[in-house]
Amino acid sequence: MIQINENTPVAEREIRAFYTNDFIRLYQAYSDTIADSALSHGTFVSPPFSMTRMTWIKPSFLWMMYRCGWGKKDPNQQRVLAIDLSHDGFKQILSQGILSSHHNAVCEDQTEWKSKIAASDVVIQWDPERDIHMNKLPWRTIQIGLRNEAVADYCQKWIVNITDVTARATEIHTLMNAGKIDEALRLLPEEKIYSV
Repeated sequence: MIQINENTPVAEREIRAFYTNDFIRLYQAYSDTIADSALSHGTFVSPPFSMTRMTWIKPSFLWMMYRCGWGKKDPNQQRVLAIDLSHDGFKQILSQGILSSHHNAVCEDQTEWKSKIAASDVVIQWDPERDIHMNKLPWRTIQIGLRNEAVADYCQKWIVNITDVTARATEIHTLMNAGKIDEALRLLPEEKIYSV
């Protein structure tokens, strides 16, 4: 059963995130090699991080947990990183974004949309948000794909801090498996509507 409270989104698509006056927090999951390198450098460097592949950033902690299976789904996604990004950087990313689906895009026709998405360094996708049990919720959360110049700017200009939150993810998952749902919920980051 879905609980409706003051934190429940009223719109189908809203950006919700943990943020402060200084940054917005996004999540990614990587292998030990990439995670250790990012933590030691305070950003992603190549190698081992690939600057030529699309990288996806997500402000929803629970959607990240769904994607990486609480860090247990794939050795290449076993380390969950919280990436704190400057507000200016995040807003620049959004301003460059093209929606990943034509039916959601504000374009005259499919050919125009295909041209725009091929040329854009930022792809925006809206996926069903998840609850702590990984059930779909009736609203969507944003994930953002970065490539080319957007990846370079992400790594070289906009990252404020990187933290390993794998242990927190494991603790929440362990509490869930033990049936201690209230304790698990208390450990989740407080994600609020992010206005742009």
